[in-house]
Amino acid sequence: MSSDTGTKKMGLVGLTVLVAVNMMGSGIIMLPASLAQVGAISMLSWVVTALGAMCIAYTFAKCGAFCKRSGGMSAYAEEAHGKSSFFISSYTYYVCLVISCVAIAVSCLGYIKPFMPWLDTPMHTFYGVVAILIFTMVANFGGAKITGQISAFTVWGIIIPVAGLSIIGWWWFDPQTFMNAWNPHNDTTMHSVSSGIALTLWAFLGIESAGANSDAVENPERNVPLAVLFGTGFAAIVYIASTGVIQGIIPNSELAASTAPFGLVFSHMFNPMVGNIVTLAAVIACIGSLLGWQFTNAQVSKAAADQGLFPKIFAKTNKAGVPVAGMLIMLAAEILLAVMTISPNLISQFNALLNLAVFINMVPYILSMTGLEVLLRKNAVSKKQYRIGATVGTLAVLYSIYGVYACGETAVFGGTILTLLGYIFYGFIAARDTKPEAKAS
Repeated sequence: MSSDTGTKKMGLVGLTVLVAVNMMGSGIIMLPASLAQVGAISMLSWVVTALGAMCIAYTFAKCGAFCKRSGGMSAYAEEAHGKSSFFISSYTYYVCLVISCVAIAVSCLGYIKPFMPWLDTPMHTFYGVVAILIFTMVANFGGAKITGQISAFTVWGIIIPVAGLSIIGWWWFDPQTFMNAWNPHNDTTMHSVSSGIALTLWAFLGIESAGANSDAVENPERNVPLAVLFGTGFAAIVYIASTGVIQGIIPNSELAASTAPFGLVFSHMFNPMVGNIVTLAAVIACIGSLLGWQFTNAQVSKAAADQGLFPKIFAKTNKAGVPVAGMLIMLAAEILLAVMTISPNLISQFNALLNLAVFINMVPYILSMTGLEVLLRKNAVSKKQYRIGATVGTLAVLYSIYGVYACGETAVFGGTILTLLGYIFYGFIAARDTKPEAKAS
């Protein structure tokens, strides 16, 4: 390769920034309120999750480097578990994104509430969530270019306040306020850490896409895993710092009841006008994030339909190349889920959706990461590379299983039912692709 070609590729620093920015979307904006219900002891959950997330990120980076065919997590899963796991990984990832979109819409509504207090009743909350889902879905009908441009711009509406708080917020930090919030329910350390694991893991969902840019990177075998580790580590530092400092500024009871915690903390630090600006920026960031995830999920289902794993209707597109019919089906599923998770208060609804999304997402995570050993053997890596990859991959899977446990009985029960329903669908697909055996004469 000539040096001229090499200069056009992304280096380690550029890829590290890209990984960190992609990870730091709207998933963090409701977490301070949810974590306040556990207490400041949830900082320990962040540490455990940061280590687990780095193992997961490294494992996916290695899988992406060694898997030579398309399909992402589904393709990694098929390496170890066969064709059915390709479908189940695609199906559960699709379901997870449907749940995540509803959770993001709930987060968005939480930040709108300070401007529209009448959204406080469960039915008004439901109508607001549905309106946000419909708006972002219809906005996607213009095509990928428009969606990409909007999402790339709006994501900074949450990254800048969160990163800024993690740096300047310490000037307002009160150690006594933080200690008063440490363990408000007097739970054991193990129980408190576990209670916070699913919440903190939510912020790292999407980590599977961290190694997706290897073709555009200089020396990808070295730089992709390093960028994934550095990018994930940077995101973890910002997450820990921002949620830690906010618990030393806002009293625990007030923070736990807030539906717009980052707007609230900037109001405390400066004045209500600054808080409102941050709140509005978070709303815009949520809208942009929803645009991106709605489009991503439509493409996931279209790709599965193109391979004959989803019904053909998911593959039909309009003139802009957008699978509108598949999007409308997805919208119907999201509205149904919004109905099923209506709660007396918005934070309870968000937590229920978050736990369910995390559990469902651990299914393709575990299936795909257990394919790393097969990929390492196929690519005849050295013994040292195999030992490192297999060890980190095993730790990533064990952490993911711990994440399943931390989601709680309700989420695991509901998520298991949803996962098993997928096997019914796969039964029809497997039957369709099976050729009759020739009868013996």
